[in-house]
Amino acid sequence: MLDFLAENNLCGQAILRIVSCGNAIIAELLRLSEFIPAVFRLKDRADQQKYGDIIFDFSYFKGPELWESKLDCKPELQDLDEEFRENNIEIVTRFYLAFQSVHKYIVDLNRYLDDLNEGVYIQQTLETVLLNEDGKQLLCEALYLYGVMLLVIDQKIEGEVRERMLVSYYRYSAARSSADSNMDDICKLLRSTGYSSQPGAKRPPNYPESYFQRVPINESFISMVIGRLRSDDIYNQVSAYPLPEHRSTALANQAAMLYVILYFEPSILHTHQAKMREIVDKYFPDNWVISIYMGITVNLVDAWEPYKAAKTALNNTLDLSNVREQASRYATVSERVHAQVQQFLKEGYLREEMVLDNIPKLLNCLRDCNVAIRWLMLHTADSVSKSFLSLQQMFKQMLSEKQTKWEHYKKEGSERMTELADVFSGVKPLTRVEKNENLQAWFREISKQILSLNYDDSTAAGRKTVQLIQALEEVQEFHQLESNLQVCQFLADTRKFLHQMIRTINIKEEVLITMQIVGDLSFAWQLIDSFTSIMQESIRVNPSMVTKLRATFLKLASALDLPLLRINQANSPDLLSVSQYYSGELVSYVRKVLQIIPESMFTSLLKIIKLQTHDIIEVPTRLDKDKLRDYAQLGPRYEVAKLTHAISIFTEGILMMKTTLVGIIKVDPKQLLEDGIRKELVKRVAFALHRGLIFNPRAKVPRDQNGMTCHIDQLNTWYDMKTHQEVTSSRLFSEIQTTLGTFGLNGLDRLLCFMIVKELQNFLSMFQKIILRDRTVQDTLKTLMNAVSPLKSIVANSNKIYFSAIAKTQKIWTAYLEAIMKVGQMQILRQQIANELNYSCRFDSKHLAAALENLNKALLADIEAHYQDPSLPYPKEDNTLLYEITAYLEAAGIHNPLNKIYITTKRLPYFPIVNFLFLIAQLPKLQYNKNLGMVCRKPTDPVDWPPLVLGLLTLLKQFHSRYTEQFLALIGQFICSTVEQCTSQKIPEIPADVVGALLFLEDYVRYTKLPRRVAEAHVPNFIFDEFRTVL
Repeated sequence: MLDFLAENNLCGQAILRIVSCGNAIIAELLRLSEFIPAVFRLKDRADQQKYGDIIFDFSYFKGPELWESKLDCKPELQDLDEEFRENNIEIVTRFYLAFQSVHKYIVDLNRYLDDLNEGVYIQQTLETVLLNEDGKQLLCEALYLYGVMLLVIDQKIEGEVRERMLVSYYRYSAARSSADSNMDDICKLLRSTGYSSQPGAKRPPNYPESYFQRVPINESFISMVIGRLRSDDIYNQVSAYPLPEHRSTALANQAAMLYVILYFEPSILHTHQAKMREIVDKYFPDNWVISIYMGITVNLVDAWEPYKAAKTALNNTLDLSNVREQASRYATVSERVHAQVQQFLKEGYLREEMVLDNIPKLLNCLRDCNVAIRWLMLHTADSVSKSFLSLQQMFKQMLSEKQTKWEHYKKEGSERMTELADVFSGVKPLTRVEKNENLQAWFREISKQILSLNYDDSTAAGRKTVQLIQALEEVQEFHQLESNLQVCQFLADTRKFLHQMIRTINIKEEVLITMQIVGDLSFAWQLIDSFTSIMQESIRVNPSMVTKLRATFLKLASALDLPLLRINQANSPDLLSVSQYYSGELVSYVRKVLQIIPESMFTSLLKIIKLQTHDIIEVPTRLDKDKLRDYAQLGPRYEVAKLTHAISIFTEGILMMKTTLVGIIKVDPKQLLEDGIRKELVKRVAFALHRGLIFNPRAKVPRDQNGMTCHIDQLNTWYDMKTHQEVTSSRLFSEIQTTLGTFGLNGLDRLLCFMIVKELQNFLSMFQKIILRDRTVQDTLKTLMNAVSPLKSIVANSNKIYFSAIAKTQKIWTAYLEAIMKVGQMQILRQQIANELNYSCRFDSKHLAAALENLNKALLADIEAHYQDPSLPYPKEDNTLLYEITAYLEAAGIHNPLNKIYITTKRLPYFPIVNFLFLIAQLPKLQYNKNLGMVCRKPTDPVDWPPLVLGLLTLLKQFHSRYTEQFLALIGQFICSTVEQCTSQKIPEIPADVVGALLFLEDYVRYTKLPRRVAEAHVPNFIFDEFRTVL
C-alpha cells in the first residue's frame, strides 16, 4: 500500500500541510502576543481619555456611521485617529493576518473532511485514514492544534484587545472591503469570550466549550478521534517506557491532546461517567497537572471543576492517600536516581565499554530521572541533563563509528587467527610450538569464518560470532594450549575482538530514539522560568555551574522537535520562521539566566571602587619607614585581590561554556559575556544618571517667549532684541553633531517635527474656539468678505475697512501670533539642522549623499511621469520604498522642512481672510531696514519677521492650495487698493504696510522656491520692480 506521507499521496500531503500550518500559526500567535501595543488594553486613565473615542470594541458594528460622524465633528480627534493609524496599522495588520489564518485553518480542515466523505481521495475515507498509523496521528493533531490555537489566543490576547484590534483593522485597512474578505466570520470566531487570564478572574459559563463550537465541525469525526485517543497508543510511546508505573508519562502527549479535544464534545465531560473513569484511569491515575503545548500547563482540578463526570472521575486521583503515595514515591525515586547520576558523572566512569555493557541499566536510570523531574522539577535537573547529554553524545559517536569499528575488530580477529595458523605450520619460528597441520587448518578456517561475517546481516553475524567464541574456548581447553602463554594471549585477544563485535553490532538507533522520547522536556518550556533564581544563585556561588547549565539548555532545545516535526515533514517555508522564534525564545532565556554573571561582576567592581576610593590611602612618593605598616593596608588590599579573583572566576565560568547551537542559533559564550556586560553597564550608568541628575520641577527654565529674540536671516543667527547680543547660531548644530553624532541630531530634528505637529493641532483647537465660536468675530469677517469681493477688484475706502476689521478682532491676535511664531521658530531650527546634516553627509559620505540625491530625483521624476500618464509605474501601497528612502533623506539633510505636511486638515471657513487680517495686523509693528530687512519697531511689542513668514507659510501648507491662492489674492488686493488710495495724495509715498506686504510676497516666493509669477498674478510687476527704489 502507498505510504500515507509519500509526496504523491494527495490525501496524506493535504492533512500534513494543514497540521504543519497549525504549528506555524501557534508560533506566530505566541510571537505576536509579546508585541500587543499597550494602548489597545486601555488600562490607565490617560489612555482611556486620549484614545477612548477612537478605539472601539464590537459595539462599533452596531452603528459605525454614528461613531464616524462623531469623529468628523472634531478635527483634533481626526488628527489623533490618523496618527494612531500610521503608528499601529502595521502591527494591527499582522495580528489580523494571524487571526485570519486561524479561521482559514478550520475552514481548510472542514473542507478536507468533506472531501474525504465525498470520495475526492480515491480509496480513502475517514475510517481508512484513521486505520493508518500516520493518518491517525495527523487527524488527531489537526483537531488538537485548532483547540490549542483557540486556547492560546484567549490566554495571550484578551477578548477586548482582540475586538479593538479587529475593529481598528476594519476601519483603517482597505483590504477589508475586498470581495474575498471574511471579516465577519473572523469576528464571529474571535469575539470576546469573557475569559481573563488574570489571577482570581471568574470563569465564564460554558467556557471553553461554547468558544470551541463557534465553527461547527463534523461530529462523527470528533467522536472517532476521541475513540482513537481513548483506546490506542497512537505514537507507540509505551515501548519506550516498559514499566507500568511510567505509563502516564509515556502517554502524556496523548493525554494533552485528549484534554483539549474533549472540549469539542463536552457531553462526555458532563455526563459520561464510565468514559471519564476510563480516561482518568489510563491517563491521569497519578498526575493532575498537564502540559498541553510547549509548556502551557493546566491544572485539571480547576479545569474540570464545572463538569460532573470529569470531576467525579478525577476524585480517585486526588484522594489524599493517593497524592501522599505519589509524592512519597517520587521523592524516593529522586533520591535514588540522584545518587546514580552523580556516580555516572564522575570523571572516566562513562566509558565506551561500560555504556555498551549497560545500555538497559542506563536507559532505566534516564527513564526514572525524567519521570521524576516531570513530576517534581527538582534540583537534580542540571545533573540529569548533563548525564543525558554525555550519554547521548557518546551514543551518537558510537553509532556513527559503528561499522568502521566492527570492520576493524573483524580484521584484527582474522589476522590473529591467520598468525596462529602460521605458527602451527612450523614455518614461523615461535618457541616451543610443534608443527600441527590439523590446528593450522582449523585456525585458517576460523580466520575465513571471521572474515565472512556480514555487517548488514546483524542477526546471523551475532549468532555466528557467539559460536566462534565458544569454539576458541573449546580449542584452548581440548588441545592443552594453556601451557603456551603466547598462544593463549592470541586466543584471548581474538575472543576480546569478537566480544567487541557483538557489543558494537548491538548499538541500535532505536536506543537513541528511546533516549530522545524519554528526555523530552517540552513540558517545562514555560515552567523552567520559575527555576531561574535557583540557577542564578548556583552560578553566583559556583561559576563553573555554567557548563552544567549548558546541558539543561540543550535539553530544552530538544523541545523544538515537537512543533517543528510536521513543518519539516511538509517541507513548509514556515520552518525557518518557527525555528527562529522558538530558538530566539530559548536564547533569550539563556541570556536571562547568565545575566547573573555580569551583575555579580559589577557588584564586585563596585566594592573594589569603594575600597580604592574610601579605604585605601594613596602611598606618597616619600615614606617614613615607621609608617610603612600604616600605608600597607593589607586587609583592604587582600579584599581587592579577592574580589578581582572572583571577577576573573566569573568570566572564566561563562567562557567554559562551549559555543553551542541552540535550535538554529549559535550561542558564542564570549559574545554572551560581552552583551551581558554592555547591558549591565547601560543599566548601571542609567541608574547613576537618574539618581545623580535631579532637577527641581518647579524651577523656571529660561526660554524664548516668542519675542525676546530675533532671527537675522542673512547671518543665520539669533540675537537678543534688547541687548543685541548673539544668542545662538548655526554653530550650535555643528557642536551638537560633534557631540551626539548624526543620529543624535536627526533625533532632535524628529523631536522638533513632533513639536510642530502638536503646535499645529493646538492651533486648530484655538481657531475653533476663538474664531468659529465667537459670533462678533464671525460677523466682522463676514462684513469684510462682502467688502472685498470680488478679490480682483479695488476696495474703495480701503484703509477704513481694513483697520476697522483689525480693531474689532484685536483680542484674538496675541494667541494667534504666539502659535505662528512657535511654528516658524521650529521650522528655522529644522532648516539649520538639515543644512548641518547635509553638509556633514557631503563631507563624510559623499558617495551616499550623491546616491541619495540621484535616487530621490529619479523617484520624483517617475512619480511626476505617472501623474501625467497613469499607465506608467508607481510604487504600490504595500511598497515601503518611499517610506524607507524618506528616513535616509532626512538623516542626510536632503529635504525641505517647509514642504512637509505635518497634520491632516478639514475645510475651515474664513481661514484665508483670518490669516490675511492677522498679517496686516502685525505689519504696523515692523519696519524696513536696508541692511537687515524687516525688523521689530519697538522692543516692547516684539514681532520677529522670519518666524512670522515661515509660520504662516507652514500653516497654509497644511491646507488645500486654494486657501493659499485666496490668501495671496487678498494681499495683492490690499497692496493695489492701498496704493490706489495713495495716488490721490499730492506727494504719493508707498505706505510702510504696503512695503511689508510686498516683502512678505517676496519672502514667500523665495522660501517656497516658486516662480515670481505666482506673486505677480496678484500684484502688477511694475510695483514689484519699483518699490525697492523708493525705500
